[in-house]
Amino acid sequence: MHRNIILAAALTAIMLTGMGCEKEQVKVVIPSPVTVTEPQQVSPGQTIEKMEPNLPQMPPEPSQKPAEIAQEVTPEPNVQEPKAQPPEVNETQPQPVSTKPGPEEKLCDRCTEILGTYVDSRGMVNYSILSRKKLELLHVLDIFRDFSRKEYKLMPREDKLAFWINGYNLELIKIILDNYPIQSSRILRLFWPPNSIQHIKGLWDQHKFIIMDEEFTLREINERFFKKEFDDPRLFLAINYGTISGPPLRNEAYCEPTLSQQLDDQVRRFIANGRAIKIERENAIVYLSAVFNDNWYGQQFIAKYGTDLKFKDQVPSVRAVLNFLTNYLPARDVNFLETGNYTVKFMRYDWTLNDISG
Repeated sequence: MHRNIILAAALTAIMLTGMGCEKEQVKVVIPSPVTVTEPQQVSPGQTIEKMEPNLPQMPPEPSQKPAEIAQEVTPEPNVQEPKAQPPEVNETQPQPVSTKPGPEEKLCDRCTEILGTYVDSRGMVNYSILSRKKLELLHVLDIFRDFSRKEYKLMPREDKLAFWINGYNLELIKIILDNYPIQSSRILRLFWPPNSIQHIKGLWDQHKFIIMDEEFTLREINERFFKKEFDDPRLFLAINYGTISGPPLRNEAYCEPTLSQQLDDQVRRFIANGRAIKIERENAIVYLSAVFNDNWYGQQFIAKYGTDLKFKDQVPSVRAVLNFLTNYLPARDVNFLETGNYTVKFMRYDWTLNDISG
């Protein structure tokens, strides 16, 4: 019985093998095109039908959604970064700062307020009214007193020159106001008029004041800055003398960027009022202001205007002064000074105070 069962099972297996042989071959052959080694043997339709059920977890191909993949790989902030241009923003920041006036410009404006209010076009000062408004002047002088030395060092040369001319001129006015009205003795009236600044004792070297937290006198400013530091003789016609015979005091402050033009104009004004030079052709005499004498500022003109080619009959300081003045005189006067025979004399100096009230 056991043998019969075994035979029956063997026959059944042989029959089943014969009937399903072709199907098994198909099963063996069909998967082979899915392998990487022979993809060309499978048609596109068969590849899609057989592979999709077996590969559900494969990542999408790049060609399917390029926009979405680009967004995932490159974050949005990185895309926008090239648009930002910080250097251009920084370059525009200093522009508003450059439009603000510097401390020297503000000081210049304050000086002009005083001079423009109390000095007329002839250089005469209304000391009577200014003595009642003295506080206005003191406020401006306080700016000179507290002016930053650090700011001063950063200033251009022209601004520094204007700074000292304006400071000198206002300090002289203040000293005169401290002694106004001027008191004189009978003995000194024999030499100078009653309202002469010569009656103010120690006017040039005893009256002290503070500029940039340092003590000065008028003479110290003159020697240290006007004669030594600044090589421009025109400034000796710009400083305040407080007198009738001196160069006229301007009713405006000296300021950049017009400083050089102001200095030239000041020379012409001094010449125009007849107190700088007078030419008497009929007497062959040329009169110069005492300001140009050797014991005043004549020597200061030699370094820049000294010459040995013209005015050979004159001493070096006079040659330099004449050479300087010919830059501002009419051609007729220049020709006479350069080729004529004449004697040079200095005018008598009038020390009367330049006071509008007389």
